[in-house]
Amino acid sequence: MGRVQSAVVVVLLVLGVLASSSLANAANVTYDHRALVIDGKRRVLVSGSIHYPRSTPEMWPDLIQKSKEGGLDVIETYVFWNLHEPVRNQYDFEGRKDLVKFIKLVGAAGLYVHVRIGPYVCAEWNYGGFPVWLHFIPGIKFRTDNEPFKAEMKRFTAKIVDVLKQEKLYASLGGPVILSQIENEYGNVQSAFGSAAKSYVQWAATMATSLNTGVPWVMCNQPDAPDPIINTCNGFYCDQFTPNSKNKPKMWTENWSGWFLSFGGASPYRPVEDLAFAVARFYQNGGTFQNYYMYHGGTNFGRTTGGPFIATSYDYDAPIDEYGLVRQPKWGHLKEVHKAIKMCEEALVSTEPAVSSLGQNLEATVYKSGSQCSAFLANVDTQSDATVSFNGNSYHLPAWSVSILPDCKNVVLNTAKINSVTMRPSFSHQPLKVDVSASEAFDSGWSWIDEPVGISKDDSFAKLGLSEQINTTADKSDYLWYSLSTDIKGDEPFLENGSGTVLHVESLGHALHAFVNRKLAGSGRGSSDNSKVTLEIPVTLVPGKNTIDLLSLTVGLQNYGAFFETKGAGITGPVKLESQKNGITVDLSSGQWTYQIGLEGEDLGLSSGSSSQWLSQPSLPKNKPLTWYKTTFDAPAGSDPVALDFTGFGKGEAWVNGQSIGRYWPSYTASGRCTTYCNYKGAYSASKCLKNCGKPSQTLYHVPRSWLKPTGNTLVLFEEIGSDPTRLSFASKQIESLCSHVSESHPPPVDMWSSDSKLEKSGPVLSLECPSPNQVISSIKFASFGTPLGTCGSFSHGQCSSKNALSIVQKACIGSKSCSIQVSIKAFGDPCRGKTKSLAVEAFCE
Repeated sequence: MGRVQSAVVVVLLVLGVLASSSLANAANVTYDHRALVIDGKRRVLVSGSIHYPRSTPEMWPDLIQKSKEGGLDVIETYVFWNLHEPVRNQYDFEGRKDLVKFIKLVGAAGLYVHVRIGPYVCAEWNYGGFPVWLHFIPGIKFRTDNEPFKAEMKRFTAKIVDVLKQEKLYASLGGPVILSQIENEYGNVQSAFGSAAKSYVQWAATMATSLNTGVPWVMCNQPDAPDPIINTCNGFYCDQFTPNSKNKPKMWTENWSGWFLSFGGASPYRPVEDLAFAVARFYQNGGTFQNYYMYHGGTNFGRTTGGPFIATSYDYDAPIDEYGLVRQPKWGHLKEVHKAIKMCEEALVSTEPAVSSLGQNLEATVYKSGSQCSAFLANVDTQSDATVSFNGNSYHLPAWSVSILPDCKNVVLNTAKINSVTMRPSFSHQPLKVDVSASEAFDSGWSWIDEPVGISKDDSFAKLGLSEQINTTADKSDYLWYSLSTDIKGDEPFLENGSGTVLHVESLGHALHAFVNRKLAGSGRGSSDNSKVTLEIPVTLVPGKNTIDLLSLTVGLQNYGAFFETKGAGITGPVKLESQKNGITVDLSSGQWTYQIGLEGEDLGLSSGSSSQWLSQPSLPKNKPLTWYKTTFDAPAGSDPVALDFTGFGKGEAWVNGQSIGRYWPSYTASGRCTTYCNYKGAYSASKCLKNCGKPSQTLYHVPRSWLKPTGNTLVLFEEIGSDPTRLSFASKQIESLCSHVSESHPPPVDMWSSDSKLEKSGPVLSLECPSPNQVISSIKFASFGTPLGTCGSFSHGQCSSKNALSIVQKACIGSKSCSIQVSIKAFGDPCRGKTKSLAVEAFCE
């Protein structure tokens, strides 16, 4: 045999080994009535949503690792059609769009993946994830039995499946993807589509399964999901959900960890005690797959927000915050919940639950098979704690809580009792360190360009009447100019002294700036509840020609609802001049309007900062509408996550080194009913727990560290309303202090239970750990054993307190990265006999 032949044989052998290795790693994923079955074994799985484009590739490994450390088995993500196919048949999977890289990183960490292709995703994402070009296909109707839509949906779905197959990312090919989703919450809007909806659902299911991924498909909030598609639940609580077949497992694809933020809205948050209660109740009542939406929410960079009026921050009060830091105690307490659930896994998947009443609003659920026995004790009362008898033992159940007993005897966790550390985050501000030596900048370090008012581009066009915005711009820009000239004769009532002339404009939204004779006359905005805008602006007209320039703008396209693609935007009229003195009205709506799509600065590529037109003079224009600003700056020192603080600014968009950090709108203050304290007991809703009412909805805008260089960074702003750019500052997010408050009645941390079949505990323990690997506990701000009062940052001594508590904690903790202290009278003495005592500690790390 010759050398060439030998080499060919070697190559073939190597390829054969690689192929057999891949097949050897392949997993068989199926399901039965209890759970997903992976390689013949039923699994209890905990999942969390992380959307790859809402963070950066540099952040992905850390986010995935923190998810794993938090007890997740699965990462769930949508696939965003408009991100990957911005132009029909032209695909983009680079940078933050690199779906394959993201999935591979998850797999390398030893976690599974659920790919929610949709391709409708909702997700508070622009146009629900659909590319706007889809709207212009003749005869198309979205999400119904419509041939043009189905052809496009099938083509994109097949494209994504093919990409994943080529990279061998499905479990059936050795990869981490164990689930796929087709459609998304269609059951919420299905009735509006009539009889065509049922055939569409059947088609979608058949189309998806025909792609032969080798893993199950799901449809969420779809009660009539056809076999073999698994119908799943979305919501704040899904413990009462029942699949549409006795052969399907009970799955929860979206457990909302908080809620999204809207411009003009207060900040929602969800107490971890309630979230943990919802999770435990779901597994108690037969669930075996639960996903947090979101586990890390991230940031809506660029123009990706939907809504309209969804804010740039998509933090979602998730266990991992927008900046990639763990949110405590949410992350830590849920980690303990996950461990407790996993201690019950063998019993949970082996049998059906036996449910019994322990009293009003009190319930015991037992999973017993052979020697395996696990139990959940629930108190669903919203007010009263209870003491119950179970298996001959007495158990205390706080209101709105679940106790988990992996051995049907010992409580390893109660959802209302938090052992996890609390972290007090803070932002340290520092001025933007601008480079005043830059050739195009002056003393302030800033240069600028005026955006022309009205029509300035060669591609403008004229048309009779008012045009809807989305059909005109195809969402190429947020902005559309409507411009009209009108002649005012000297004898007209609009020129009479005291005539009180008013310009009346009605728009479908989302916001509007009106200029009369090139000067800003007024602005209007809609809201997340009603995007329509009506302006009544006093104006001053002059004899002869008067120009009316209306700048209409979108703030993310509709992403939810039946026929959402028909929800228009822009100025649809009427546009009128009204004399308040004599009631005379002139309707301008049907006149000859001139249109301009987008801004001149957008066409010039000003967002990159590279134009030669930037001006630099001593008199930097401030508080001037329609102004582009540019500066060069140094990155803040250190490695802490950073944001730009836009306090005092109006509205616009910002770019760092050509990357858009999103729309900013701090002039839109939050409305809502906020409270200083949120009682976690009782059903949660998106409006139950709100903060920051009366303040800007968002002032801090995340700038990923990977986008920054040590020096020579370019920042560009487009300010619509007017501001002083020199007020801009950086804010670094840090952990100000650590706190923990543990009672004698708390179970010990789950890790402190033995792994033997017979559980044993050593008593409650207070633990502290600095968040960064190179930090140690440097000082103890507060320590009290007895009846301490208050919360993290405002602890105070109660009526009784051990005199040596501070010294004991200092000795145990200072100089160490972490420490654990027994919460008992043995360690601290008894400062008040007969009372239940607790230990509260606040510490600093350096």
